[in-house]
Amino acid sequence: MYPCAVTKQVEPVDQVDQILVQWAAARPDLDTSAMGVIGRISRLSVLLIKQQARIFAEYGLDFASFDVLATLRRSGPPHELTPSHLAKCMIVTPGAVAQRLTRLETGGLITRSHSTTDRRVITVALTQRGQDLVDTVLPAHVANEQRMLAQFSPSERKVFASMLRRMLIDQDDLPAQTD
Repeated sequence: MYPCAVTKQVEPVDQVDQILVQWAAARPDLDTSAMGVIGRISRLSVLLIKQQARIFAEYGLDFASFDVLATLRRSGPPHELTPSHLAKCMIVTPGAVAQRLTRLETGGLITRSHSTTDRRVITVALTQRGQDLVDTVLPAHVANEQRMLAQFSPSERKVFASMLRRMLIDQDDLPAQTD
């Protein structure tokens, strides 16, 4: 090779690339380029959830439990919400919230109490033990997410987040309405 020769940089190949090559051979009449984006988002979703689950498990939690604790913690003092408000903030069904709450209440991480003015209204509150736990887990969770995005510069992350936001909004993931 000559000292000044330019070599072509070859991008690494992933599983999605292999699928796209196969579809190009099997159905050259179709534009499968969207599969390159959607397939990677789907695959990344599975991989990222596994990495998050590993961190939560170190603290005896799963994603669902951490989600409740984190939602209550970020709601601000007094760190309490109704189950329906929790469901809206966490983008899950009220039934899913009920299952999560039972587990967390048994563990002493939250309390549930009836309103003194309307017994039909239940308030879910973060206990001190629950707040201490989420405050301990959160730095490890954030560091894990930072590690997962370490190959991107801050400006690339901003563009990436903006593009994903546009896609989510286009797919009807509109901001939660507050009561």
